[in-house]
Amino acid sequence: MSRTRKNYPASFKTKVVIAALRDDRPVSELASQFGVHSTVIGRWKREALASMEAGFSGKLEVQQNNHALEVKELHAKIGQLTVERDFLSEASSRLTPGGVKKW
Repeated sequence: MSRTRKNYPASFKTKVVIAALRDDRPVSELASQFGVHSTVIGRWKREALASMEAGFSGKLEVQQNNHALEVKELHAKIGQLTVERDFLSEASSRLTPGGVKKW
C-alpha cells in the first residue's frame, strides 16, 4: 500500500517556522504538537531563513524583475508561433484541393 504525500498550506508552515524560530521549545516538542516530523521542521526553517536573506539582500526583487521579463518574452514567442501556425494552416489548405481534411 502506497502512502500519499502530505501537502501543508503556507499558513501552517509559517506558523510552525515562527514557533521554531522562537527557540522557546525543542523541535521534538514542536513536532509532536503540530504532527510534523522534526526533520521537516528543520527543512522549513532553513528554507524560511534563506528566503528572508534573499528578501533583505534585494535578490528577491531581481528575481521578480527577471520573472516578469521572462513572461513578457514567452508571451511574444507564443504570439509569433500562433501567427506562424495560422499562416501555415492557411497555406496548406490552399495547396490541397478541397481544403484540409479533419480526421
